[in-house]
Amino acid sequence: MLKNLFKKSEEQTREEESKEEQESTPEEGQSPASSQEEETPGEGVTLGGLFGRLKEGLTKTKKGITDRVDDMVKSYTKIDEDLFEELEEILITADLGVNTTMEIIDQLRDRVRENKTTDPMEVKGLLKELLTEALEEVADPNLNLETTPSVIMVVGVNGVGKTTSIGKIAHKLKGEGKKVLLAAGDTFRAGAIDQLKIWGERSGIDVISHQEGSDPAAVVYDAIQAAKSRKVDVLICDTAGRLHNKKNLMNELGKVFKIVNRECDGLSRESLLVLDATTGQNAIQQAKIFKEVTNISGLVLTKLDGTAKGGIVISVSKELKVPVKLIGVGEKLEDLQSFEPKTFVEALFD
Repeated sequence: MLKNLFKKSEEQTREEESKEEQESTPEEGQSPASSQEEETPGEGVTLGGLFGRLKEGLTKTKKGITDRVDDMVKSYTKIDEDLFEELEEILITADLGVNTTMEIIDQLRDRVRENKTTDPMEVKGLLKELLTEALEEVADPNLNLETTPSVIMVVGVNGVGKTTSIGKIAHKLKGEGKKVLLAAGDTFRAGAIDQLKIWGERSGIDVISHQEGSDPAAVVYDAIQAAKSRKVDVLICDTAGRLHNKKNLMNELGKVFKIVNRECDGLSRESLLVLDATTGQNAIQQAKIFKEVTNISGLVLTKLDGTAKGGIVISVSKELKVPVKLIGVGEKLEDLQSFEPKTFVEALFD
């Protein structure tokens, strides 16, 4: 019955999957230099400032989890089964998922018993510990960029913020002194190529592209050759995301990754899956489909600032056994942050 909390109608799912990406690019007529997001990451942004932005971005999730836990424990005078059941409901509605929630609650019971905890007010601290441990099980925030070039393949359905994430990752890497090249491998979505070119112009990064509707594998092949010849540090490739046509998507991505496997043998590679945090448990189903095509090495969770159900961060990494590499907590360039479990949970519970 609890699983019905996450069930969506086929019609709703088709509507979500067929939406074209409506991602943030500079408005028409607005120069890249004048864009609100053009602030360079790290420029005037301290570590404390980044933590503050993370806290601000997690405000809705905090209200959905920690604030509710605060109110709940205050209403109890002892730790009993009613407390555990109410906490279970809080975690499920925050999109931790049924399986992850049940596991966390079982661990909490054990921790309470082991520590001989009797004060309900101490439950929040124990929950914080367990959530951190759950995330650290598969934590690996660093991108594998050891070779020249290194290749980052970015996949995800239309509408999740894939191209915007690519632009922000590229800007971040260039700010770290790396030579970056972009490949416009999503040749099917209207405007995708132009959108990536705008991001490239904003950061002074070249984009390898073909005409709209051309073979994505050919684009990626040309980009790999260009990256090698130009001594590029990192090549980031966009890909198609037409999940509503699963068979064609699988075929298209299969061809692209076959080229990458052949041409990038011995090179450092990442396959990042971009997921929209606001879609909740539906994001896990998307991830499973993409895992049929390639070994996903990391997750990018966008739009966390737009949902009270940020528990998806915990459930998606735990269920898929894939680390969250980056999270998006706002529209500014520095709002796409490297994911550190302790920092994330600290911001959530602070």
